[in-house]
Amino acid sequence: MRRTTISGLLTLLLGLSTLPALAQGRLTLYCSSDAAWCQQAKTEFEKKTGISVDMTRKSSGETYAQIKAESSNPKGDVWWGGTGDPHLQAAEEGLTQAYASPLRTQLFDWANSQAVASKVRTVGIYSGALGYGFNTELLKKQGLPEPKCWKDLIKPVYKGKIQVANPNSSGTAYTLLATLVQLFGEDEAFKFLKAMNANVNQYTKSGSAPIKAAGAGETVIGIVFAHDAVAVAEAGFPIKTVIPCEGTGYEIGSMSIVQGARNLENAKKFYDFALDAEFQSKAQEVKSFQVPSNKAAKTSPKAPDLKKIKLIDYDFVKYGSSAERKRLLKKWDDEIGSLPR
Repeated sequence: MRRTTISGLLTLLLGLSTLPALAQGRLTLYCSSDAAWCQQAKTEFEKKTGISVDMTRKSSGETYAQIKAESSNPKGDVWWGGTGDPHLQAAEEGLTQAYASPLRTQLFDWANSQAVASKVRTVGIYSGALGYGFNTELLKKQGLPEPKCWKDLIKPVYKGKIQVANPNSSGTAYTLLATLVQLFGEDEAFKFLKAMNANVNQYTKSGSAPIKAAGAGETVIGIVFAHDAVAVAEAGFPIKTVIPCEGTGYEIGSMSIVQGARNLENAKKFYDFALDAEFQSKAQEVKSFQVPSNKAAKTSPKAPDLKKIKLIDYDFVKYGSSAERKRLLKKWDDEIGSLPR
C-alpha cells in the first residue's frame, strides 16, 4: 500500500510539473470572422510562434454568449473578430480584460476608439460597411426590379426573397438593427422591420449566411456587410453588391482577451500578432475584403472604399452598451421575431 501511495504521489507531482509547460505552448482562440480567415489566423500564428492553437469559429452573438456562460470557469483566451458592439458589451460586463498593445500606435483612430471606449479591453482590427447583395441571374429570371435602397426591401414584389440573420446570434444583424434605428428613428425602424419581415424567408444564425445562400440560388437578396458580398462575387457567383441609397452603418471588427484567460502571455502574443501590418495584409489571400486597422497594412483594391460610402455617425458606445443591446434585442424578439412569415 505504501509503495502504491508513493507511486501515486510521484505520478501526481510529475503530472503537475508538466502543466505549465503545456500551458505555455497553447492558445484557445474564439473566432467570429469568416471561417477561412479564422483558419488563416490559426495557421499563421502557429507557424510564427510554435504555439498550438485550438480554434473555434462562431458568430459574434454566439461567442459573447459562450464567454458569458463560461465566466466562472473561462475556457477561451482570445476572442478575435466579429462586430465591435458585443465586444464592448463584454468589456462593460467584465468578461474581457485590459491589454494595451504596443502596436496601438500603428492603428487608425477608428480602431483605437474601441480601445478608448472599453478602457483597453478591446481594439479594432478591421472595418466594413453594411449593405446587401442580390443574385443577378435570379433577379432577371424572376423579372424583379433591381433594389437600390433600404426601403426597396419592404416592397411586396420581394416577398419571400430576402434572407437576413437573427440579431441575437449575429453581430451583422445587430448592426443592421442599430443602423436602422439611427438612420430612421426607432419607431420608423421597427415599422420597417415589421414590413420587411413579410419578405424574409429565413433568419439565419450566421451573419454571412444570407449572401452565401443568394450565391447558391437559395434566395434572391442577402443582407450582409458589403465585403462579404464582394467575397461571394469574387468566388464566381452572380452577386451584385448594394450600398443603400439612404446611407448605412458600419462595423469595427474587434478583438478582446478573455477575463481569466488560462494562457494570458500567449493571448497577448496573439493580440500583437493580429494587429501587425504583415498579418493584416494577408486577409485578401483568403478573400476577406475588410479594411484593416493597421495603417501600414495593404487593403485589397476590391474592398469597398469607406471614403466613398455614405456612412452614418454610428454610435458604438451607445449601441455597444449592455443595457441598450439587451433592450433592442428584447424589442426585436417581442415585435419582430415573434411574427409569422
